[in-house]
Amino acid sequence: MQATTPGRLPATTQGRLLATSDIHVRHPDNRAIVEAMRPGRPDDWLLVVGDVGELYEDVEWALRLLADRFAQVVWVPGNHELWTLGRDQTSLRGEARYRRLVDLCAGLGVLTPEDPYPLWTGQGGPARIVPMFLLYDYTFRPEGTSTKQEALAAAYEAGIVCSDESVLFPDPYPTRDDWCRARVELTRRRLDACPRDVPLVLVNHFPLVREPTRILRYPVFAQWCGTELTADWHTRYNVAAVVYGHLHIPRTTWYDGVRFEEVSVGYPREWRAWPARRPVLRQILPAPTGEPVPPWGAPRDESAVAAIRSGLSADRTS
Repeated sequence: MQATTPGRLPATTQGRLLATSDIHVRHPDNRAIVEAMRPGRPDDWLLVVGDVGELYEDVEWALRLLADRFAQVVWVPGNHELWTLGRDQTSLRGEARYRRLVDLCAGLGVLTPEDPYPLWTGQGGPARIVPMFLLYDYTFRPEGTSTKQEALAAAYEAGIVCSDESVLFPDPYPTRDDWCRARVELTRRRLDACPRDVPLVLVNHFPLVREPTRILRYPVFAQWCGTELTADWHTRYNVAAVVYGHLHIPRTTWYDGVRFEEVSVGYPREWRAWPARRPVLRQILPAPTGEPVPPWGAPRDESAVAAIRSGLSADRTS
């Protein structure tokens, strides 16, 4: 992090602000992709937008590797990092598990939603990066339902139920939606107090508006994808871009003139099915002009990436 002089912005850099999410490193093919991620420039920053993995050791491995390579890594939790599984090295649940991950990040020099919002002064800046942890509150309900209970009943009837219902515990909050509302209120207060001198890049694992969920194959799953409480945040504040993941549908969309970037990698069975692979390091700033970041960033050793590509291609045909 660059030091700043009161009343002055730090000197600009030539770095880019990049993002990725849903890297799910318990899958060997995804782990290989992460192993090949490198910045294209020494001062590139990387936003890691949740769902690194379910196990503490996997999250630690990935964040440590990326923090050693990028000038700054910013992490926000997905739902998978918050799972409490019997095979994990830690049995912490809910808020205590989240705080354990925040402590891990602090030791690695990785920024989290608990840190002051950092100022980006690279290409496309200045902009203030706002990492958020908001969860969901079952308000993205399927058509024909008007309550959380009705929405959950529809999901169970359809057989499409998020694993969070059995392994993501809200302790000490009574419910996940109570935890969500507390996080939304905390974050809203911080945003209201945030200086308006530069635009914001809002970073959250779940989409801030419901519109991106309307193309889900299973509409009942949307209730685990966000909250209506954030529907106006991209217009209420001075926002340059919104970055999210979770849906495993990487794309760029615009709502009310604001750019939204879904930056997930997804599971191997998903990214193998895309007719044209999007880059796993998505450029957020400067705003893309049509030239994508090369797949897996811009590694120093192209032969290493060629080997990974070959291995992934072979696996695709097996």
